[in-house]
Amino acid sequence: VQLQASGGGLVQPGGSLRLSCAASGFVFADYAIAWFRQAPGKEREGVSCISSIPGQTYYPDSIKGRFTISRDNAKNTAYLQMNSLKPEDTAVYYCATRRFICLPTMRNSEYEDWGQGTLVTVSS
Repeated sequence: VQLQASGGGLVQPGGSLRLSCAASGFVFADYAIAWFRQAPGKEREGVSCISSIPGQTYYPDSIKGRFTISRDNAKNTAYLQMNSLKPEDTAVYYCATRRFICLPTMRNSEYEDWGQGTLVTVSS
């Protein structure tokens, strides 16, 4: 299993970025894909998840309305569109997988495989 996160960078507050998670080595369509982030000095937290079931997504309340997760099973890739970015969104963003469906708890331990992370910096 390989997950390759990309698309991070430096963006001004209020700006947008789209992260990608390219997957290989497993049946992508059978897995839920989640995005987590870890800011300096903080624990890793879940920011979104998309199930293998079409249309089933999850976002914590702090993220709803600003981030959108999607997937393209034909390309074995998941995306995280991030809008209205804030300095507090600065973190390393990771993608991760688990079988079939998302869980609203979004604990790190619930996810089997992880990508290497991509750094998002929101600053003027």
